[in-house]
Amino acid sequence: MATTNWTLDPMHSEVQFKVKHLVISTVTGNFKKFEGSAVTEGDTFEDAKINFTLDVNSIDTNQEARDQHLKAEDFFNAAQYPNIKFESTSFKKASNDTYKLQGNLTVKDVTKPVTLDVEHGGTATDFYGNLKAGFDVTGKINRKEFGLTWDGVTEAGSIVVGEDIKLVISVQFAKQVEAAA
Repeated sequence: MATTNWTLDPMHSEVQFKVKHLVISTVTGNFKKFEGSAVTEGDTFEDAKINFTLDVNSIDTNQEARDQHLKAEDFFNAAQYPNIKFESTSFKKASNDTYKLQGNLTVKDVTKPVTLDVEHGGTATDFYGNLKAGFDVTGKINRKEFGLTWDGVTEAGSIVVGEDIKLVISVQFAKQVEAAA
C-alpha cells in the first residue's frame, strides 16, 4: 500500500487551551503559529504517524501582560524553549469516527506520554481539487507534570492558575500530491 503524506493547513486549523483562573472561571488561549504533518498508509488514518509543533511565542490569551508572563521563565521560558512538540506513538480507531491518539508531548525540557481523543470529521475535496481531512482533538494535561509549576497564590490564599489544562484542537490536513517522475 502506498504511503500518503498530509500537511496541516494552518488557515483552517486552531489550537486552543483552557485553564481555571482563581479556580472560579476559565481563561482561554491559543497558539497562532503551528505546523504539523501526518503519514498514512493510503487514505486511511488508522496507525497514522503524526507530528505537531507549536510556536510558544505565538501564544495569545487576549491579554498582552499575561502572554508575556506565559512566555517568561515562570512558565514556558520561550527564549530557551521556543517550541512545544508532539510525536504520535499510536493512532487507533475507537469507533466509526473516533480515535485514541497517543504520543509524546514535549514542553520545555520535559517529555511525557499523553492520550488524546480524536473525532474524524471526514474528508472532502476543496474548490481547487485538494483532498482535505478534518479532526477535532481534545484532552487534558497537568501543567505541573511538564515543568510549568508557577502557582501565584494570592494574599487571600487563592490559587491563581489551575493545574489542569484542557486542550481543544481543530485541524485540517491536506493530502500532498506526489510529483510525477
